[in-house]
Amino acid sequence: MQGRKVAWIALILVALFALPQVWAGGAEESKGKAVTIGVSVGDLRLERWKRDMDYMVQHAIKIGAAVFATSADGDEKLQIAQIENMLTKGIDVLICLPVNSKVLAPAVEAAHRDGVKVIAYDRIIEDSDLDYYITFDMLGVGKLQAQYLLKIVPKGRYYLLAGPKEDNNARLFRQGQMMIMQSKIDNGDVKVVGDQWAGGWLPENAMKLTENVLTANNNNIDAILASNDSTAQGAIQALKEQGLAGKIPITGQDADLATCQAIVAGEQTMSVYKPLPKLAAAAIQLAFDVATGKQITTNATYPNGKKDVPSINLDIIAVDKSNILQTVIADGFHRYEDVYKNVPEAMRPPKPSN
Repeated sequence: MQGRKVAWIALILVALFALPQVWAGGAEESKGKAVTIGVSVGDLRLERWKRDMDYMVQHAIKIGAAVFATSADGDEKLQIAQIENMLTKGIDVLICLPVNSKVLAPAVEAAHRDGVKVIAYDRIIEDSDLDYYITFDMLGVGKLQAQYLLKIVPKGRYYLLAGPKEDNNARLFRQGQMMIMQSKIDNGDVKVVGDQWAGGWLPENAMKLTENVLTANNNNIDAILASNDSTAQGAIQALKEQGLAGKIPITGQDADLATCQAIVAGEQTMSVYKPLPKLAAAAIQLAFDVATGKQITTNATYPNGKKDVPSINLDIIAVDKSNILQTVIADGFHRYEDVYKNVPEAMRPPKPSN
């Protein structure tokens, strides 16, 4: 063991012993042995990935699969070593959320040499013979953010705040945003006064970048197109220092608790809600089906530099103050009491009855 970095997030060994598993309305034999799913998570320091892991474990228990999981805490070399160790443990299939989507091709090759198929989870593995990719509509996320913001600020000075350039997801979100924004930029309706990429998606990096952009523009910014919630939260901290929080519309993604609290408080305008329980459950089910030889149905492909990877896309939802009760809270993603924690009771909407 190497302490926190190599800690097992979950080691759930549930012997199936031919217990029937329910899938797609039918009972299926588990072939007498537990399916062991390796899950390599790039970084559990972000709330988003902690939640994904919890949901994966819950679904694995439900279907009787075994999960062996590790977190690399942002260390790409450690992640490769952890995957190599998983392969020696005899996993049947690997789900991987890469720290760096560009460096894990050798890990995919190693898995294939051991007869283990690899599923990239919400972040593709580039330049590799990747078997499957499961995610939300990445281009759709960027398009939804841009469409939402343009309805509020059809003309003005825009600050674009993305994640790390080396992250393929960050580039896909930006591509989707520009599919909507480019014509507005070309005709002069939108002027881009800042275009920054925050390393590691970390709020402290986004905060520093936003401070610099605000200074360079004498606080004259009309909208912030932030690609996710952690970068949005960093930008909001910078806005608070200038007394601008809640005055400049700002987007996000992931519907983190802090973000939902900021939305109902009027500090953040929207977030793209991606129902994580559905994604995590679908990933575990996909891994189980791959391991047991079930025919796999996909609904998309994503190029990774080497091939068009068979992929599964899940739907996304724009969440703001007007529909947070009917989406995030109704789904049980966050509790009503937690979301409205900082809002005086007299100013809260009625709590849903169920």
